[in-house]
Amino acid sequence: MSSRLKEAYYSEYVEALMKKFGYKNVMQVPKLDKVVVNMGVGEAKENAKILESAMKDMETITGQKPIITKAKKSVANFKIREGMNIGCKVTLRGDKMYEFVDRLINLALPRVRDFRGVNPNAFDGRGNYALGIREQLIFPEIEYDKVDKVRGMDVIFVTTAKTDEEARELLTLFNMPFRKN
Repeated sequence: MSSRLKEAYYSEYVEALMKKFGYKNVMQVPKLDKVVVNMGVGEAKENAKILESAMKDMETITGQKPIITKAKKSVANFKIREGMNIGCKVTLRGDKMYEFVDRLINLALPRVRDFRGVNPNAFDGRGNYALGIREQLIFPEIEYDKVDKVRGMDVIFVTTAKTDEEARELLTLFNMPFRKN
């Protein structure tokens, strides 16, 4: 599945992007560099088992073992000290990245309740796109009965595009369902 998507990218997508933006060289065409999936688990400060459960869910979804993220600063209001475990993340590249993107766009996002598309304005100005997911249950790999708590996650698409317009066009070619304003 992922190799099919990758091959399609290198043939159709490159031609479409070169025509639209007038690139002279194939190497100028933006491509998907990596996908970072992050899950903040605030309750992990009281109970370490909650973080283990979140990591298990993320590993099931992405097919890769997540790393634990630690607090960079102490925040008294949140009762967090520097170095505390507060979440987990996975950085996907290559075939696993393309397979995850394919599953996210074609299987998971259509399962969101009242889904009208993703926010077309969530670009950072440098060609990267951030997407928030409210519950991990939209992924078909997660069994509803085995979930202890519904958790959200952030999915960041890092591209080699220089502008948001180039990145938006690239993700549109991947069939990203942007909301019509």
